[in-house]
Amino acid sequence: DGVQVDAADVLVFGESEQISWKTGDAEKTWIEKGVNMGQKVFGMTGEKGNRIVFADTSNRRVMKRFRSFGLQRFSGMGNIVVVLTPKDPAAYQVEVKNKIIATPYKNVVATIPGKRKDEYVIFSGHYDHIGTGKPVNGDSIFNGANDDASGTTAVIALAKYFRQQPKPERTLLFVAFTAEESGGYGATYFSRQLAPEKVMAMFNIEMIGTDSKWGKNSAYITGYDKSDFGSLLQENLKGTVFNFYPDPYPDQNLFFRSDNATLARLGVPAHTISTSKMDAEKFYHTVDDELETLDMDNMTEIIKAIAESSKGIISGKQTPTRVKL
Repeated sequence: DGVQVDAADVLVFGESEQISWKTGDAEKTWIEKGVNMGQKVFGMTGEKGNRIVFADTSNRRVMKRFRSFGLQRFSGMGNIVVVLTPKDPAAYQVEVKNKIIATPYKNVVATIPGKRKDEYVIFSGHYDHIGTGKPVNGDSIFNGANDDASGTTAVIALAKYFRQQPKPERTLLFVAFTAEESGGYGATYFSRQLAPEKVMAMFNIEMIGTDSKWGKNSAYITGYDKSDFGSLLQENLKGTVFNFYPDPYPDQNLFFRSDNATLARLGVPAHTISTSKMDAEKFYHTVDDELETLDMDNMTEIIKAIAESSKGIISGKQTPTRVKL
C-alpha cells in the first residue's frame, strides 16, 4: 500500500537471483494475529509456485527464529517472500536481488544391497555443522558433537551392525548428508536421485547425545502423526524398556527442519529420531557442543533401539504408510 517495510520485517527464501513482483504476481496469504505463522509457512514450502505471505507484526519472534534456520532447504519449488505488516495490504511491490555463491559439497553414501533391489530403507544423519564463529573464552570452533556427530555415529554403527547380518530383504542406504546447517542442500540433491515411491522409509537421526525429556531409554519421532512409522517402531520394541514418543515440541516445526523434510514432502515416510530438549538444550549451536557433553551409554541404547525397531521394515514385513501433508 505504498509504505516501505523495514528490512528486519522481510524474509525471502528461494534461489532466484532477482525477484520483481507487483500485485497479483504471486499467490498471496494473510496470517492474522494468533495464527501459527511457522506452521503456515513451513506448510507452503513443499508447494510449487511463487508466494507472498503477509503476517501480523506480532510474529516478530517467529520471524527471528526463521532467520536461524537453513531456509534454503525449501528452495527449488519457487520463491516465498514473508512480510510483517500491521494489516493485510491491498497492493504490494517487491524487489529482491540475491547474490548466489556456488560451493562444492559431497554426501557420503554406503549401501547394503537387498533381495528387493528397488525398495530402499534409509538411515541418515548430517556430518556438517556451522563452522567457526565469535570466540568464547578463546574457542571459536562449533564442533557439533551432538548436532550431528551423534547422528552420524549412529549411521556408521548401524551400517556396521547390518553388514554383519544376513542379506536384508530391502536394500539399505546409509547416508551422511552435507550442508544441512546451511540449507539442507545435501538432502535436497539426494532426494532427486531416487524415485520416492521406491523409498519405503527413512530413519533420519539428529541429536541423540543427551537424555530426552523422559530420561534415558527414550527418544521422540518428528511428524509422528503424519504416518504410522512411529507406531510401527514402538510396536517392534514391545517387551523392552525403550520408548519412542511423538515430538513434544510441535511449535518448533522440527519435522520440516532436518534432512527428512525433502523426502517427506514427496510422500516418503521420512522422520527424524531425536532426544534433543529443544526448549532447554543449552549447548545447541554453541562452541560448547563438545564430546564431553554426550551420554555415550544412552546413545548406545538409542542406536540399539533403532536397529531393533527397524527390522520389520527392513525385512519387508512392515511398510509404513506414506506421509500426507
